[in-house]
Amino acid sequence: MKILLVGASGTLGQAIIEELGARHDIVRCGRSSGDVTVDMRDAASVAAMYQKVGQVDAVVCAAGNVPFLPLAELTETKYIEGLQDKLLGQVRLVESGTKHVRDGGSFTLISGILSDQPIVAGACASMVNGAIDAFVRAAAIELPRGIRINSVSPTVLTESMESYGPFFRGMESVSAGRAAMAVSRSVEGRQTGQIYTIWQ
Repeated sequence: MKILLVGASGTLGQAIIEELGARHDIVRCGRSSGDVTVDMRDAASVAAMYQKVGQVDAVVCAAGNVPFLPLAELTETKYIEGLQDKLLGQVRLVESGTKHVRDGGSFTLISGILSDQPIVAGACASMVNGAIDAFVRAAAIELPRGIRINSVSPTVLTESMESYGPFFRGMESVSAGRAAMAVSRSVEGRQTGQIYTIWQ
């Protein structure tokens, strides 16, 4: 398969390449590096990316930023940052990409544990992750030509504990490799509308 991977240079992106790269052709994409670049916050940038890449069998997203701030510090501007990047960025990948995904192809989005298990300073992330999972369930019943869509919802990655560990006190981490296996399940399997939770 020809797989477009957005967020290829990140921790999860590299694990996905290791998991799927031996079996498939991976088109690496990032905000500032890769075979092609994209700014998911910009619909025109997303459309231009697809024009360069052409037809694909699968689109995988391992990118998306949200602010981690106490509720009292989350202004409307900060919420919009998370919505524009991780949530609407992935929605744009699906909206613009549907005509570029071959019949029976798939989208795999990234959400996270905070949709179900909130933490202090994680209100925006919880909101965004929950919306992504809800979007996946709804889009699955309407995508044309047998195109599938799932989301992978990991807890904090072991490789990211140095940066994010203080936010996730008492939670077990999982390796990026485990999360990448769930991506493989989404891309190479036949299920749709699924939320693959990687929490323990």
